[in-house]
Amino acid sequence: MNVDEIKAKISRLEKLHADFERGFPGIYEEVDRETLFERVKNLYAISREKLEIATSLYRELASIGGRTEDLVRELYRNEYQMKFRLEELLSHLVREGDYEAKLKLKGSLERLVQFHRVYDYAVRKSLGELGSEVEGLDLVLGAENKKKVPSGIMDKLSKVEELEAELRVMKRFLFRLYTHPGDVHKVEEALMAWHSRGLLWVEARNVEKVSGVQNAGEILEGLTLIGVVEKKMRGGEGVYRHRSFSSD
Repeated sequence: MNVDEIKAKISRLEKLHADFERGFPGIYEEVDRETLFERVKNLYAISREKLEIATSLYRELASIGGRTEDLVRELYRNEYQMKFRLEELLSHLVREGDYEAKLKLKGSLERLVQFHRVYDYAVRKSLGELGSEVEGLDLVLGAENKKKVPSGIMDKLSKVEELEAELRVMKRFLFRLYTHPGDVHKVEEALMAWHSRGLLWVEARNVEKVSGVQNAGEILEGLTLIGVVEKKMRGGEGVYRHRSFSSD
């Protein structure tokens, strides 16, 4: 693992994200269809490069586990979702502007803008914390002229990071349980409602859609830790199943 190359990729992502954020406000009030298409196309080009770098970082860093894996997975997930939403918007912009097409275009643009409200903060947060994790990794690997760190030490460090991550999840869950206990029940009921419709593994955003609870993923993660819900990874994103619907 070349830590300097990883740092360079993170730095490049930060530069691309800054370029993306400078260009994004231009699509809010744009009324000319051709100009909007060009603006979105430029954003899409940046988004594609960002996703390529995020994918490369995921391949290199996910095996470390712990907090580093969580951060790089979150970064990849957000970049993937942004690219998908831009592709959706472009697909509507290239079609003829009849009434139905205009409605679909408007809906696609609204979904993009809504996602962007959390996207910018999430990406900046992931990049900042990931940079700190890589700096720490550089210190470890730099010891003894960057000789290989014994696997036992790395395993212990990984376990400590995992415990810290679980503690953060539990603190957020307990806070939600104390301040808004009804949200926890709504999330659990929404998850089971999806199961009743035949969907065995459910994404957090689908639970949010049914429950109306923002950041339902925090509650689902907490329910996972206390054993009420099961979790697995699918396509770089967590999906959840209530244990009452488990076949075990």
